[in-house]
Amino acid sequence: MFIIKRYCLPACIMLWARSFAQSPVAIHATDFGVKANSYENAAPALRRTIDACKQYPASVLMLPPGRIDIWPDSADKRELYISNTTENDTRSKIKNIALLLERCNNITIEGHGTLIILHGKMLSFALLKCNNIKIRRLAFDYERPTMSEIIIESVSRNRIETVFHPDSRFSVDSGKLSLYGEGWKVHDYHTILFDPVSDRLHYSSLQPLLGATARQKGPHRVVFEGDFEKVSYKAGDVLTVRDPYRDNCGGFIEQSKNVELYDVKMHYMHGLGIVSQFSENIALRKVIVAPRPESGRIVAAFADCFHFSGCRGKVVIDSCYTSGAHDDPVNVHGTHLQITGIDEAGKITVRFMHDQTYGFPAFSAGDSIAFIEPQTLLPKGTAIVKSAVLMNKREMELELNLPVPAYLKAGLCIENLTWTPEVQITNSRFERTNTRGILVTTRRKVLIENNVFYHTGMYPILIADDASSWFESGAVQDVTIRNNLFEGCGYNSGSGAINIAPENHERVAGYYVHHNIRITGNTFKTLDGKALSAKSVDGLQFTGNKISANEQLDKTILKSPISLDACTNVIIKKNQVTDPVGKTIDLSGMSARDIRTDWKLNRKP
Repeated sequence: MFIIKRYCLPACIMLWARSFAQSPVAIHATDFGVKANSYENAAPALRRTIDACKQYPASVLMLPPGRIDIWPDSADKRELYISNTTENDTRSKIKNIALLLERCNNITIEGHGTLIILHGKMLSFALLKCNNIKIRRLAFDYERPTMSEIIIESVSRNRIETVFHPDSRFSVDSGKLSLYGEGWKVHDYHTILFDPVSDRLHYSSLQPLLGATARQKGPHRVVFEGDFEKVSYKAGDVLTVRDPYRDNCGGFIEQSKNVELYDVKMHYMHGLGIVSQFSENIALRKVIVAPRPESGRIVAAFADCFHFSGCRGKVVIDSCYTSGAHDDPVNVHGTHLQITGIDEAGKITVRFMHDQTYGFPAFSAGDSIAFIEPQTLLPKGTAIVKSAVLMNKREMELELNLPVPAYLKAGLCIENLTWTPEVQITNSRFERTNTRGILVTTRRKVLIENNVFYHTGMYPILIADDASSWFESGAVQDVTIRNNLFEGCGYNSGSGAINIAPENHERVAGYYVHHNIRITGNTFKTLDGKALSAKSVDGLQFTGNKISANEQLDKTILKSPISLDACTNVIIKKNQVTDPVGKTIDLSGMSARDIRTDWKLNRKP
C-alpha cells in the first residue's frame, strides 16, 4: 500500500497539472471591441478576438448577448470551391466570411443568445483545416435575405394585389418589378409558392407578375394589372422568389475534424446550406434551420440545409429541425470523377463532371478507390492512390499503387472509398420543403431513426447513386430506417414513398447496386398509398410498418404500397395496412423466388 501511495500521488499531481494547463481560456469578444446592439460592423473586432483565441492551446470565444452586425467590406475573404454550389463561369469565387477559423484547434465559439446579422452575400462561418471546434448557442440571419416573399392579397381576371414582406426590397420602374438587396439584384426568378392552407410548397412562376404592369401603392404594396385569366395564384398564397445562381453557402467546414454545432440557429442561408466537405466526425445537435418566428418569413434556406460531400468518420444529425427550404434538408454523398486520359507512365487524368462541383482535391495519397462503370454502376476493381495532384480547377492526376489494369479506360469513373462516412440521423423533424427530405449514398453504416418527415414535396428519403447526372457516389451496404413518421409527403413528385433509385441505366445479371436495407417500425400516412419504391437491391426488408391514408389522399390515384424492380432477397411481412390502402406489391425485373411476403404480387412487364 505504501508503494502505491508513494507513486500514485505524484502521478495524480502531474495529471491534474496537465489538465489545468489545457483548460480552455475564456476570451471575451467585448474586450476586443465587439459591441452588441450597436449596429456597427463587428468584423474587425471579431477577427481580433479569433486571433487572441489562437494564442492558447484551448480557448472559448465568449460572444455577448444581443445583436451583432457584419458587413462584407471588412470581413475575411477566401477563394473557396464548394461542392454543389460553384457555378461554371469566370465570376469570382471569393467568399465573404463572418466567422473564419483557419488552421485552428480546440476552440469553442459560445453565444449567449447572440444573433449575428449578415449584410450582403456572406458565409455565416467557415472552418478550414481545423480540429476540435464547437459552435454553441448562436443564431445567424440576413438583414435582407436573398429570398423575396410576396403575399397574394387578391386575384381577379385583370388585377392582382400583393404585399411584400418588409425584409424584401423591390423597385417599380416604368411599370416593371425588380427585386434587389445589399449589393445584388435578381436576374432569374426561381419561384416556389407556399400554400398556407395545405402547408405545402409548390413549384410556380413569377412570370405573370413580371409580364404585367406594376404600380406601387404603398411601402410594401404593389398592384399588378394584366391578363390573369390562367393564373393559378389565390388569395393568401406566398410567392418565395430567388435568383437560382449558386455563389455561396450558409456555413462551410472543409478538411476539418471533430466539429460540433450545438443549439445553432440558421434563420437564413444563401446558396447551399451548411456544407461539410472532406471533413471527419461532424455532429449537428439541436441545429435549427427556420425563420425567426417573429420575422413572419416562410423560407430559411436557399437550397439544401445540411450537405456532406466526401466526408468520413461519423456524421451525426440529432434533435434538429428544418422548415422552409428550397431544396433537400439533408444530402450525404461522395463524388464520382470520370477518367479522361491515361498516359504512358500509367498516370490517370480524372475530371469533375458536374458544372457546380469542382475545384477541390477529391483524392489524396493513401486513399482507397474503386473504378465504376457509369452505365451499370458495377465496380470493376479497386486500387490505392500513390499520389494525387490537382492540375487545374477541373482535373486531377492520379498515380496508383499498381500497374494500370487492362480494363481501365477513359469514360470509367472513380469513387473515393476512404472518404465515405457512417451516418446517424435521429430525433429530428423535416418539413416545408418542395423537394426531398434525406438523400444518402455512403458505403458505411446508416441509421435513420425517430424522425418526422412532414409534407416534403418529393420522396422523404432517397437512396440514389449515379455516375452520369449529379455524379454523386455511394452504393449503400448497411441502412436501417426505423421508427420514423412519414406524413403527407410526395405531393410534387407524385409519390411520397421511400425511394431507392440508383441510376444504373444498364443491368448486369446477378449484380445489384445497393445491399442490406432494413425499413422497420415506421408509420406512413400517404397521399397515394405508396410507401416504398426500390430498384437493384440485394437484401431488402420491409417489416413491422404501418401504412394508412393521409386525410388528403386522393382515391383516384391510389397505388400499390410497394414497387420493386430487379431486387432479390426481399422480405415484406408483418406490416399493418388500413383501408383504402391495399396489400399489393408491383414486381418487375424479378421473380417470386426473390421475395418472401404475405402480400399479393402484381407482376409488371
